[in-house]
Amino acid sequence: MKLSKLLVLASNSPRRKEIMQNAGYEFTVKVIPTDESFSEEMPVEEVPVFLARTKAECFRENLQDEIILCADTVVVIDQENKKSLVRPSTILNKPADHAEAKEMLKTLSGCVHRVITGVCVMTAEETIGFADTSYVHFKDLSDWEIDYYIERCKPFDKAGAYGVQDFIGMIGIPKIEGSFYTVMGLPIHRVYEVLEKYVLRN
Repeated sequence: MKLSKLLVLASNSPRRKEIMQNAGYEFTVKVIPTDESFSEEMPVEEVPVFLARTKAECFRENLQDEIILCADTVVVIDQENKKSLVRPSTILNKPADHAEAKEMLKTLSGCVHRVITGVCVMTAEETIGFADTSYVHFKDLSDWEIDYYIERCKPFDKAGAYGVQDFIGMIGIPKIEGSFYTVMGLPIHRVYEVLEKYVLRN
């Protein structure tokens, strides 16, 4: 799928690259290191769009006739579903090691949590930001399943310590309310809506 402008995917995520390739887009990958910190007072629903916009802003100074696509995904567990957390809604970031990954997965086990992916699409003419939310139902996971998954897939680059397309998603997620691709890291149906006007149909 060719666009009237050069499409730049500003992400090192192999999942986002796979989604864009499977959707048929022609694009290049370019990443500018970005400070991904945010205020703890910021509502969790605003964090992924804030981070996606922050990543996009790094391209603004040298932006020409291009489309910059940035995204950020957060895993959120809420008060009514959490087991060991203290804030009303808590973002589970990327785990530092096996122990932290196991703690996160035990927290998610048997619960419903939210996955929110924020997107920013920037051109020289406009900047569009949005978020898409899916609700993920986890079955009760055994310690063996968790340890096997961590050892096999090493989910240390994944928010919440899991990938929906991995073993743990295959055997541990019986239901998703919302887009599978939002959980995977990019709500491609929403991205397509924004990029549709740039598609070359001839």
